[in-house]
Amino acid sequence: MNKEIAETLEQQLRIAMLNSDIAMLDILLDEKLVFTNHVGQQTTKQMDIEAHRSGFVKIESIIQSNQLVNLFENLAVVTVLSEIHGFFGETCSTARIHFTRVWQKKKNEEYKLIAAHSSLHEDI
Repeated sequence: MNKEIAETLEQQLRIAMLNSDIAMLDILLDEKLVFTNHVGQQTTKQMDIEAHRSGFVKIESIIQSNQLVNLFENLAVVTVLSEIHGFFGETCSTARIHFTRVWQKKKNEEYKLIAAHSSLHEDI
């Protein structure tokens, strides 16, 4: 994997999240994805896709900064600070969140997001 591929995957994920693009999320997320969110909940690919499909998650903007890509043989580990504004259920929210995402290329497949973790950014 090279840095440009990782950055492209991250951009595709960002756009899919903004548009609640279920088809693209299905392509990008691995079947065994484990995502630990900023409140400590673990979610799966199916749970994430259903949150978008049902309208529970409606992201209006994602502004990213401080992206760092670390490359390994068939993996990329991406860290990024995202300011996310949107609706989660009936609650409108804006938060600055640090994400760590692991992308893996499996045999005869495209790269997939296999793990993610997030934590709230606190200004010091």
